[in-house]
Amino acid sequence: MLTPPLRVALIHDWLTGMRGGEKCLEAACEQWPDAKLYTLLHKRGSVSEAIERLHPQASILNALPGWPRYYRYLLPLMPLAARWPIPASTELVLSFSHCVAKAARPPRGVPHICYCFSPMRYAWHMRESYFRGGLKAKAIGVILKRLRDWDRRTADRVTHFVAISKTIQKRILECYGRESTVIYPPVDTDFYTPADVPREDFCLVVSALAPYKRFDLAVEACRKLGKRLVVIGSGQESANLQASAGPNTTFLGWQSDDVIRDHFRRCAAVLFPAEEDFGIVPVEAQACGAPVIAFGKGGATETIRGFDEPKPTGLFFMEQTVDAVVDALEQFEKVRGLFDPAAARKNAEPFNKSRYERELFDFVNGVRRPHPLAPSPKRRGGTGTGSFSPTLRFGEGAGG
Repeated sequence: MLTPPLRVALIHDWLTGMRGGEKCLEAACEQWPDAKLYTLLHKRGSVSEAIERLHPQASILNALPGWPRYYRYLLPLMPLAARWPIPASTELVLSFSHCVAKAARPPRGVPHICYCFSPMRYAWHMRESYFRGGLKAKAIGVILKRLRDWDRRTADRVTHFVAISKTIQKRILECYGRESTVIYPPVDTDFYTPADVPREDFCLVVSALAPYKRFDLAVEACRKLGKRLVVIGSGQESANLQASAGPNTTFLGWQSDDVIRDHFRRCAAVLFPAEEDFGIVPVEAQACGAPVIAFGKGGATETIRGFDEPKPTGLFFMEQTVDAVVDALEQFEKVRGLFDPAAARKNAEPFNKSRYERELFDFVNGVRRPHPLAPSPKRRGGTGTGSFSPTLRFGEGAGG
């Protein structure tokens, strides 16, 4: 069992709800209940008791009135606010980052492990999805160029990168010139389980309704086919999606985990048209025995078995277009009888929470007390260190 460091600093971009990233942080808060926790923004009561108990210290942005309504638009100011007062006595910095948390500056000689959800996707890989209007294109280009430069430069504050998937491992290398170790996020496979209930004839979407997730494709494809669709989630795209939906689409808003699990257990299939960094929803769905119809890029390709593999657990479409989703839905109707709920469940089980905790804490322990066979830090492209790999990573074979 890992002996916790006496003084740990945890960093998270913002704390406004319990999504996948916050569940990754939660395990660290439980492991180190005396840690210092820093963030840009904290909406009190929006995260779990384990996180709230650490009394997160927020940045100056937290003092802005009404910020929960518009905080994503504060992106240009976030690098200026990412200057947390980490005490010199700190023994370990562990950041959970998809935006600016990895820019935390550790005290001299102190290791900084970044559990990286993605290099800043707003500036690197998904600019078009996030910035489809508003500011003029030239102004956006200038801002994003500065953000990329800042993001690349502050990567040198990290001594060890951990990637949430092979997809993100590649992005870390492309953006920062840095090597990393893959440790997949935790999925609550003890909660998300199959049930002895019949499958019904509806497709399901479960997610925050952000533009880059492309649920407009799912809504339009089901409208064209007259297929029943249930959407669980909320977000900035909610109004647009409801306006374009057909009469067979039902929007439930955000729901409890119990309601989500019930729908996973009863749906015909889960639709997942996003190019995600990892994607917890497809794994939760499979844990409940549901097949997944997904875009064939990104993290979903690491967690779903397609028809080119034994015992398929889902079906991929290769273009983010309405026609591609329509074709996938029509193909699914022809082969749905071939999906085995037990195979889907078996494919999801290795992503469990205890595996995540074991791998993450073993990694931290290895950084604190280096393994005699661990490689020395490497530089790739002149930008920093490589990573320690104390155990065989689950990332070597996601399908189990």
